[in-house]
Amino acid sequence: MFARSAVRMARYDVSPHLSKWWKGVRPDDGQVTRHLSPFEQQIVMPWLKTFPKRAYAKFSDSGPYLVVTTIIVYGTAALSDAADAAQDKSYRY
Repeated sequence: MFARSAVRMARYDVSPHLSKWWKGVRPDDGQVTRHLSPFEQQIVMPWLKTFPKRAYAKFSDSGPYLVVTTIIVYGTAALSDAADAAQDKSYRY
């Protein structure tokens, strides 16, 4: 009588209310995945070893543009502040 509603192959890693959702999931055929072991301690060291070389390469590539832009922006701000101060002094009694 209840043969249709009985769960034949119950999955215990899935909550009962999600069993209908996950029953159509098939395992990956031949997919190889690699995960990082918790015992592998040298996670950041390769990045730290190559950081100075990569930072120098990036700065030598775009550094001159950044320096020139900074000089232009700072110079423009300084000149406009000086011009504003001179205009304020010119209107005094």
